[in-house]
Amino acid sequence: MVSELQADYLIKLARNAVEQYIETNKKITPTLKDQELNEEAGVYVTLKSFPEEELRGEIGYPYPMGEISSNIIDNAISAALHDPRFPSIKKDELNTIIFEISILSRPKILTVSSPEDYISKIKIGKNGLIIKYGGATGVLLPQIPIEYNWGAKEFLCQTCQKAGLPKEMWKRPTVEIYTFEAEIIKEEKPLGKVIKKRLFR
Repeated sequence: MVSELQADYLIKLARNAVEQYIETNKKITPTLKDQELNEEAGVYVTLKSFPEEELRGEIGYPYPMGEISSNIIDNAISAALHDPRFPSIKKDELNTIIFEISILSRPKILTVSSPEDYISKIKIGKNGLIIKYGGATGVLLPQIPIEYNWGAKEFLCQTCQKAGLPKEMWKRPTVEIYTFEAEIIKEEKPLGKVIKKRLFR
């Protein structure tokens, strides 16, 4: 769990990383030395328009690789400038963008006797999903089914689509399905108070 001080630092780090990269084309270096923040963890950075909170960019690593602070810098820049679904964010647009960070637990594979059992094992509002089949991988964060009011079955279908697979592919016995949890911190408004996002159904 990150503290309020750490949460505030990480959001400002993400925003500053984007601002500085747009201005100078150079990456900043983390300055806060903290054992917890130096641990490896999967990290996603999500950018949303304000006040609509429509997705404007999202990039992340679902698996632990490198330090949290460094991952946030890399993913914030990528979400702002290199998400292929959206045009790059301009400097004057940053005042209308909310920064959100999800720090992920290590994914755990789900084992079931029948694919239909996945539905009862997935906890909406708690679990994110990773689906793997062949060389395809799809990842959806735990806040996504809350935002779209999905049940577990639709969550599985949408994660398959995110991987570029047919919606019902999760029923195949050779598909690998993993769950993870996320600690989510975000700005209430651009440059505003940093809060921990609560998920519930």
